[in-house]
Amino acid sequence: MGRMPTFDRRAVVDAARDVFWQRGYAETGITELEDATGLTRSSLYNAFGSKRGLFDAVLGAYLDDVVRTRLRPLGGGDPGALEAYVEDMRAAIAADTPRARLGCLLLNAGSSPLASDDAEVRALVSGYASEMRAAIRAAVADRRPDLAPDAVDSLASVCASLVVAALTLARADRDAAVATLASIPPTLDSWG
Repeated sequence: MGRMPTFDRRAVVDAARDVFWQRGYAETGITELEDATGLTRSSLYNAFGSKRGLFDAVLGAYLDDVVRTRLRPLGGGDPGALEAYVEDMRAAIAADTPRARLGCLLLNAGSSPLASDDAEVRALVSGYASEMRAAIRAAVADRRPDLAPDAVDSLASVCASLVVAALTLARADRDAAVATLASIPPTLDSWG
C-alpha cells in the first residue's frame, strides 16, 4: 500500500498558482514548482499526475476561489453590486503589489500558446467568460431595471468586455486597466 501524502494539497496548489501566474504554463519549469511547493518532482507527479495536472488544479482553484468569489454577489438584487465589483477589481489592480501586475490567470492562460493547442483550456476560459457575462448581465438588470431586456444584454456585453479588457491590460499597463474599469460606472448611468 502506498503512503498517504503528508502535505497540504491546498497549500501546494496555492504555491504553484503563484509560479504559473507569474511565468505562465510553458515558461514554468518543474524545478521552479519544486522550489515553490517544497515537494519533490516525484511527489508532485504522484499527487497531480503531471505538471499539466497541477496546472489544471491551479486553474480550477483560481476559478473557484478568486473568480466565483468575486462574481457571487452580482445579480443578488443589490443595484450597487456591479459598481462594488468594479471598484474591488480596480483597487486590486491599482495596488502596488506583485500580484496586482499579473492580470487574470485564466485570461493569461487563454491568450497563451497553450490555449491554441488545448481544447480543455479553451473550454475552461470560455466557460469562465460565459459565467462572468451572465453574472454581469444579472447585475446590470438589477442596476438598470428601466432598460428593456435587449438593452440590458447590450449594456452587459459592453461592461463584460471592459472588464476583460482591463484584466488583459493589467499585466502591461496598470493605469490603462484602472481607467478602463473606471469607465464602467458612467457607462451604466448613460446607457439608454
